[in-house]
Amino acid sequence: MSMSCLVFAASLLAGLGSSAGEVDLDKPIYQFTMNTIEEQSLPLLTYKGKVLMVVNVASYCGLTPQYESLQAIHEKFKDRGLIVLGFPANQFNNQEPGSNEEIKEFCTQKYGVSFPMFSKIVVKGEGIHPLYQWLIGKTDRKDIEWNFAKFIVSRDGTKAWRFPSRTKPDAPEVLKVIEQQLG
Repeated sequence: MSMSCLVFAASLLAGLGSSAGEVDLDKPIYQFTMNTIEEQSLPLLTYKGKVLMVVNVASYCGLTPQYESLQAIHEKFKDRGLIVLGFPANQFNNQEPGSNEEIKEFCTQKYGVSFPMFSKIVVKGEGIHPLYQWLIGKTDRKDIEWNFAKFIVSRDGTKAWRFPSRTKPDAPEVLKVIEQQLG
């Protein structure tokens, strides 16, 4: 292939990458369909009208005990309309190396997790999942810093608030946003 053909192909691909990877921030979170940890396709539209707490999780992290608080918050507020959604990610020091089956077993056996868990996804950098592009775009536009970053999404699916990894799920500032969104 000639050099001019390579340059043309590269510029075409670069153009596709920037536009094809764009996420419509004007659409609600319900635009996404995700794979559950059991590999079943689930439209997030299933959760329309609910307040969502979206968290990237990992089994072998110093913050993994946050599963306890996530489960407690899920139990405490689920009847009022809060749903915690866990998204395993293996991007931070390989702290989520297991299969979906192993992750599910770990979460349910060790922490009694009953909130929805999803298949492993990429939450930052190359290959970032569009869901996380949307969450980041709706908040501070900064990359996810570590496991257990938390996003609260409004009932109408259009607004999001972000809390860093080290902020506990039951921290006063998190609970304040949850309470405000639950009404």
